[in-house]
Amino acid sequence: MDEKSTTTASLREGLRMVPVGVWVLGFVSMLMDISSEMIHALLPIYMVTVLGTSALAVGIIEGIAEATAAITKIFSGALSDWLGRRKGLAALGYGLAAITKPIFPLAPTLSWLIAARFIDRVGKGIRGAPRDALVADLAPAEARGASFGLRQSLDTIGAFIGPLLAILLMMATANNFKLVFWFAILPAFLSFALILFAVHEPTKPASSRIVRSPLSKAELRRLGSDYWSVVVIAAFFTLARFSEAFLVLRAQSVGLPIALVPAVLVLMNIVYALAALPAGVMSDRLNRSAILIVGLAVLIAADLLLALSAGIVGAAIGVALWGLHMGLTQGLLAALVADTAPAELRGTAYGMFNLVSGIALLAASIIAGELWDLSGPRGTFLAGAAFTTLSVFGLIWFERRRSDKRKQKPTH
Repeated sequence: MDEKSTTTASLREGLRMVPVGVWVLGFVSMLMDISSEMIHALLPIYMVTVLGTSALAVGIIEGIAEATAAITKIFSGALSDWLGRRKGLAALGYGLAAITKPIFPLAPTLSWLIAARFIDRVGKGIRGAPRDALVADLAPAEARGASFGLRQSLDTIGAFIGPLLAILLMMATANNFKLVFWFAILPAFLSFALILFAVHEPTKPASSRIVRSPLSKAELRRLGSDYWSVVVIAAFFTLARFSEAFLVLRAQSVGLPIALVPAVLVLMNIVYALAALPAGVMSDRLNRSAILIVGLAVLIAADLLLALSAGIVGAAIGVALWGLHMGLTQGLLAALVADTAPAELRGTAYGMFNLVSGIALLAASIIAGELWDLSGPRGTFLAGAAFTTLSVFGLIWFERRRSDKRKQKPTH
């Protein structure tokens, strides 16, 4: 059997092991991402060209929006551990995101858009940790990487269908931003209906420990040093990247017409979707950290191309590499959390993980916006490459240190 056939067989075997509930959650994520990305693909350009917002303001708004989601996740995740149930909170988050989508086309000023973005991200924050914990609860340990890779892949398919629809609708409506925002409402409500009626919570084992105070010092200590090490790695990694809004702005800066700017997110997310599932399946068989290091190396290449290229082709290759690094890292980080956190504290674990990552993303987006205003796209992406290089060395050092500790452990 040749290498291609072996890879295909591994993917098929990995997919067969993924439970139906994880597939459904993947489609829930896909539909909501179609809705969100139809709006978000156009929002940075709408704010800069129509409302006259600066790139720094875009960075601050994007960073605050994502940080809001991250902060909310810690409380929703902990609440799901306390309740011992995940689905209700996940459905509430998707429902809140759906009912706030009409604010985007109705917003008359920047402050309204900020409010809409804020509320939408609160919905994301409410659903994020319980949904990831629900995936971990549903997935067998031997297919954890494949399960998170599949959910991430379906989520990302939505993330490129959304901008693609935005392009087609912008062309069909003569760049009518608000009309495109109205079309984005339908998939959001379909997503809410799907999780409400088609997702079923797994039966909790009778032996499961009841968690009384998920955010207490005692419970946080129970998460363990391996889990907290994953959180630290993810924080450094997040500092090395920033909001994809800057990919959109970079595309415009090299001459891509406004109606075609959403193609940036289409390209990025096609590569992301294609890479996420194979990366997840490979991580069930290989070392997850090694694949993460490859993902960081790809991000360095993406940053350098986006910084130094003056044409559309170079920028497109940089965007494609950005998508590849996302596929090689995002599902794996989620699987690492499930690997290291106790089952009864998975909601809290994902919440804390996303809180720290969100704070890092806020810092990264503000720094990127400031660098863009001061020195243009070159300074922004070169700084990203520098942060990523530091992250690679940090991860290699960390893995060697863990390996040395394992070797020093006495065997029985």
